[in-house]
Amino acid sequence: MNATTFKLALRNLLRNRRRSLTTLLAMVVGLGAILIFGGYSRNAILGMETGFIQLHGHLQVQRQGYFLYGSGNPASYGIKDYQGLMQRIRGDALLGPMVSVVTSKLELGGLAGHFAANQSTPVAAAGIEPEGQAALRRWDEYGAAMYSAPRDLRGSPPNAVVIGLGVARKLQLCAELQVADCPPPPEAEQAGTQEGIPVDIAALSSEQAQARPSGTQDPVQIEILASSLRGAPNVVALQVLRAENFGLKEFDDRATVMHLAQAQKLVYGGQAPQVTALQIQLHHTAQLPAAQARLNALLKEPGAATQALEVLDFMTLAPMYRQSLEFFDSMFGFIAILIGVIVLFTVGNTMSTAVMERTVEIGTLRALGDRRSGIRGLFLAEGLLLGLIGVVLGLLVALVAAALINRAGLSWTPPGYVYAYPIRVRLLGDWGLLIGSAAGLLSVALLSAWWPAQRAARLQIVDALRHV
Repeated sequence: MNATTFKLALRNLLRNRRRSLTTLLAMVVGLGAILIFGGYSRNAILGMETGFIQLHGHLQVQRQGYFLYGSGNPASYGIKDYQGLMQRIRGDALLGPMVSVVTSKLELGGLAGHFAANQSTPVAAAGIEPEGQAALRRWDEYGAAMYSAPRDLRGSPPNAVVIGLGVARKLQLCAELQVADCPPPPEAEQAGTQEGIPVDIAALSSEQAQARPSGTQDPVQIEILASSLRGAPNVVALQVLRAENFGLKEFDDRATVMHLAQAQKLVYGGQAPQVTALQIQLHHTAQLPAAQARLNALLKEPGAATQALEVLDFMTLAPMYRQSLEFFDSMFGFIAILIGVIVLFTVGNTMSTAVMERTVEIGTLRALGDRRSGIRGLFLAEGLLLGLIGVVLGLLVALVAAALINRAGLSWTPPGYVYAYPIRVRLLGDWGLLIGSAAGLLSVALLSAWWPAQRAARLQIVDALRHV
């Protein structure tokens, strides 16, 4: 195809403006829809990735079997000498430069009680290093509009605790903690829970309360009881800083976050403290495979393999992330195929109609010496021009629509969540989506023009001129 072929193709498109505009409209709307949904799904995926990395880190070191069997049993799956292991990770010549944060945490199950109100509820507690968790939540490689619960204990007393809104509601602490939208429980439920905390647990809580010096009781105080390393229960009194929204209602109804030392006191008492996980956050997600391989090698070095440890990435720790990827990929693929079929038939119909209307023209060109390849190239050039114009207009429409959506302040609440996330469409910078969608539309345009072009090239000169 030469310049003359494209000039003729453009003239033919302009000669049938209405049909050409209808075809272009289908292509522009189709490409715009693909790009808008692709940009939305891309932003949602990166936002979820940011949230999970802020929560879990890129990698976690755990005792083997803890992920599958150790939930609620930290005493059997604790990491010994975890501080020395953290120093080795930070100081490793290969791994150290990739690591942004290394922090430890201890997860345990227990029973939280509000002794003053005779209320209790099971909780999933986490002991954290406040500075380390704050550093984890500063990671935002993609500039995603995603946020995690802050769980900030920095500058708080050693016995401070942050609880979920659901925990505050169950312990009837809404008034003390100024929790909004917290109606009192129905009378029937109140009547069914008059017995309150069991006698033995209440006795432990009472002993802990009596052990506090006079005048040190805080306005909002709870006790948490958990099984210790030797099986006997331990109880600690904690000062509630605030109640936070932990996102998922299932988490919100059980979540409590305290200082690591308090959690270790609950589980290990006076024994050597341990943790259930080391959270490792990298500067860039692209470094994850190399960092995971090096970390596995580091754990197998002589002197380091004193206990059976394993390395898990955030996609394993949060299966919902991989499931969400599969959902968005399947939806994007379905929409892309549907729109591609529509464009295919629209352009194909346009080119087929053009062949029927220009049969005499085709015969004349063949009689003047134009070869079959020239006729085929002419119709392919028309399809290519339609595709190029459609790509340019579709990109412009998608960019304008994305800018309007991003400025509209729209939000939605994902299934199972209790707070809304902003709706964003991420197009600029996502060259894979832009180039891939544009190339796909051009391919569909050429494919849809191919069969009519072949039919035009196969016309016999005598049969074509007979239509005069």
